[in-house]
Amino acid sequence: MNVVLVATYECGHQPFGLASPAAWLAEIGARVTCVDLTRSPLDEAAVSAADLVAFHVPMHTATRLALEVVPDVRRLNPNVELCFFGLYAPANAELLTGLGAMAVIGGEFETELAWLVNDRRRRALAPAVALARQRFRVPDRSGLPGLERYAQLQMPDGSTRLAGYTEASRGCRHRCRHRCRHCPVVPVYDGRFRVVQRDVVLADIDQQVDAGARHITFGDPDFWNGVTHAVRIVREMHRRHPDVSYDVTIKVEHLLRDARYLAALADTGCLFVTTAVESFDDEVLRRLAKGHTAADFGRALGLLRRHGLAVHPTFIPFHPWTTPCDYGAFLERIAAYDLVASVAPIQLALRLLVPAGSLLLDLPEMAAVLGPFDAGRLVFPWRHPDPKVDALQAAVLEAVTAGECEGRSRAEIFDAVWRLAGLASRHDCAHRAEAAGDVPHLLEPWFCCAEPPAVRLGVPAAALI
Repeated sequence: MNVVLVATYECGHQPFGLASPAAWLAEIGARVTCVDLTRSPLDEAAVSAADLVAFHVPMHTATRLALEVVPDVRRLNPNVELCFFGLYAPANAELLTGLGAMAVIGGEFETELAWLVNDRRRRALAPAVALARQRFRVPDRSGLPGLERYAQLQMPDGSTRLAGYTEASRGCRHRCRHRCRHCPVVPVYDGRFRVVQRDVVLADIDQQVDAGARHITFGDPDFWNGVTHAVRIVREMHRRHPDVSYDVTIKVEHLLRDARYLAALADTGCLFVTTAVESFDDEVLRRLAKGHTAADFGRALGLLRRHGLAVHPTFIPFHPWTTPCDYGAFLERIAAYDLVASVAPIQLALRLLVPAGSLLLDLPEMAAVLGPFDAGRLVFPWRHPDPKVDALQAAVLEAVTAGECEGRSRAEIFDAVWRLAGLASRHDCAHRAEAAGDVPHLLEPWFCCAEPPAVRLGVPAAALI
């Protein structure tokens, strides 16, 4: 059976979401072609000969881009069967099956894909959320572009390192009742997580280091889903590759609860920790059900810095509860925490995303601002009650995009946004921004849970969301 696996957007990383199922499908005898449309055009010959074309849709942006590609696939091969797999597949199942998808798979998709390829008569039309534990295979990256084609690590001295990407777990562990309302992971995993076996993770790291990687991004929604599992992996990784650095994503509440493990990160080459702060407003954090407070982030930041770990906070500054005054206070807090160089500029412009299946729909106050579902954009569009806030968001996005295109520093872009927010009279911001220096960061930053202002192939990721 000829299978084409397609990625349309993976935050600049070599797609684990293609390499992992490619190994499973090759093992059962399928002829697999991997196509990453962020790095190469659609393989028309492979699509024309395919029995199945399967799109990985781990993010909202990836799903919208996949919908743009479906007509080309149908033109090349009218009878080919389509499949969509990943976090955003189940939430958009009705739309995807309406486009002719024979299978829509969320969660632990490798087993379902293998079953589908083994028995085409299975016709798994019903949306599937697969959460059964799997025995993973070592990802097959041989059909993907080399690591030099993907996001690299920028060091403070101006040097760069080839960066690899792997996953040690999926889902997100919730140790309390919090279910982050804006996150796409929660509707699929609902507080559960699944690990990738340690030997598989380490073998995947080994093969990427052999291919030239000197930095590894762990793409788990929360690297400390299983904290002892994670620590054992990085200790062994550091033993095998002491000169290879890495970065992880960890929730604020888990940083505080498991602070005793921060030393293990510092000792094994972790350069920075991404954490979803989202807001400095406790009422907004309550609405989003984040499970932490603004003060909690301050404590987590202090702990990370005491261990020499940089922090990359992510935010959703524009939502229905934002006021111009709130936005100014948000910028002031970033400056006061000396985080100007740590915040990717696009984080200053992000707008709350409300996709199909979002738990935000459970909030009564959202009904007043939401429009009907837009199948083209795959969102429930919303307008702020104060038009000035929407205008400010558009202006900030324009300033960030222009600054990125012109090669301005994070401090320079922050200063431009500071002035847009009406804080130009507070001259100490520019001084603090210039003094902030630089921190290690990926040249294509991580982000999610926000609505992209434009979606089209060939646009740099930072311009998409």
